[in-house]
Amino acid sequence: MTILTKKKIIIANWKLNGNLILIKNLLEKISLIPGYILKSIDLILLPPHVYLLEVKRNLFKKDEIYIGAQNIDKHFFGAYTGETSVLMLQDIGVKYVLIGHSERKKYHLESEKSISEKFKIVKSCNLIPILCIGETKKEKQLGQTEIICKKQIDEIFNLLEHKDETFNNSIIAYEPIWSIGTGQIPELKEINEIISFIKNYIKKKIFPKKVKNFFVIYGGSVNSNNVQRIFKKGGSDGLLVGAASLSHKDFSKIIYNSYYTNKKENI
Repeated sequence: MTILTKKKIIIANWKLNGNLILIKNLLEKISLIPGYILKSIDLILLPPHVYLLEVKRNLFKKDEIYIGAQNIDKHFFGAYTGETSVLMLQDIGVKYVLIGHSERKKYHLESEKSISEKFKIVKSCNLIPILCIGETKKEKQLGQTEIICKKQIDEIFNLLEHKDETFNNSIIAYEPIWSIGTGQIPELKEINEIISFIKNYIKKKIFPKKVKNFFVIYGGSVNSNNVQRIFKKGGSDGLLVGAASLSHKDFSKIIYNSYYTNKKENI
């Protein structure tokens, strides 16, 4: 799959939350958002694996909303009880796969090597990886944000053979670990600087080639009150939304605020 959009990207990561009633209610509420607003963004929903097909069946406007998975196994098939293959996701029409979320690193001890292997597998099946990178509070205090992001990006470059195509048709979610679930986000200047650093670093790695259809979005305590601040001056290509995406009021407001902020910035 190829991303051909210049729209803002909004990704809802439901994590280990949800049930059939919640899914029905969320999708019904999103359906009330005017079509011209939904067409102005790329909206991607990441439900738990068990609800992927349920979400797909109940999408009211299938051409305007995509589904993605929160994780995959690094094997295509075999004796790996409880895991999900990228081939299975491909089979049911999943387009996006979240890779390397800090909660996977913390609670499931995922290594950078394992994350790189998953990234490679997703790319090999022509799906779109959403790679999470970011620093801890201590690393931020030591001024190591760029060093940490660079190291995580290099892990991907080191594994993939065709370096100049590594991040084509891909999304990086800059998600400072210290921000997740805390209600705190970096200053706008910091967000724009690190997003600019990520883009420029990847461009330099593949020069003179050009990265195609590549986007960097922000994640970490995104809510309806800080969307306008994050999008101001157009640094971020989109948002990775966690807890706020489970509230139809908050999530709808995020979508509305994204639309009106971007419209104002582009006037």
